[in-house]
Amino acid sequence: MDDAAVINASPLILLCRGRKTDLLKSFASRILVPEPVALEIRAKGSTDITARTIDATPWIEVIPTGRVPGFILEWGLGRGESSVLAHAVSHPGIVAIIDDLAARRCAATWGVPVRGTLGIVLAAKQRGLIPSARSVMEELIASGLYLSPSLLNAALRKVGE
Repeated sequence: MDDAAVINASPLILLCRGRKTDLLKSFASRILVPEPVALEIRAKGSTDITARTIDATPWIEVIPTGRVPGFILEWGLGRGESSVLAHAVSHPGIVAIIDDLAARRCAATWGVPVRGTLGIVLAAKQRGLIPSARSVMEELIASGLYLSPSLLNAALRKVGE
């Protein structure tokens, strides 16, 4: 298990909606949420499940955001993605949990290890924590995750589904 991972809003929101935040705990002992990501989530109101999860889960930590380097700002990403990548760049080896394609490309350019929501679910399947990655992914897709059927099927074949 990794020590910590830094997460963007969409994977956290989707996993909370799907009642699958425990999969994050199996991936990293601490899940770090940069302040801009927490602000985006909390803007939905205190009754939002993700906002409640952030506040009630001791291994999910809201962290202050440092300066975002110009080489990340140049990508024109949102504040959340930029803050996640800035933290990951300043902490080599930490995994960034991001679904946004442009942010994933930026991460690849700067050598930041990335996992997306799909990757978290596949890792859980490989570790024997869930019996079916497909059923979890179908729940997450019903909760709002967009994933092409061909990408989903190719990923599921890698874990024997």
